[in-house]
Amino acid sequence: MNITEQSVNGVTVLRAEGRIDSGNAAQFEAALLSAIGAEGTRLVVDMEQLSYISSAGLRCLLVAAKAARAKRGAIALSAMASHIREVFDVSGFSSLFEIHADAAAAVAALGG
Repeated sequence: MNITEQSVNGVTVLRAEGRIDSGNAAQFEAALLSAIGAEGTRLVVDMEQLSYISSAGLRCLLVAAKAARAKRGAIALSAMASHIREVFDVSGFSSLFEIHADAAAAVAALGG
């Protein structure tokens, strides 16, 4: 897994590439929590290059969402492949996150 971070119009965009599984979930969670940082942070997790996410990765997103809410921030997800979207739909995570077609739409939805 590779994670890159970029700021777009005041919104932090994390791009996750490869696989997120139990072997690297701690790294993913640390990147998410680091990106949330300050009060009112807006974060987009761009999944365009993500090929797989396990339940450990879903847990990381849940932890990050709770941390963001506690700091009056927001998280949106973008560009999921159909097989990853299916994991979110089956697990009920689709109802917990705003999911957008691409990173630009997610940034715009968060006011960036």
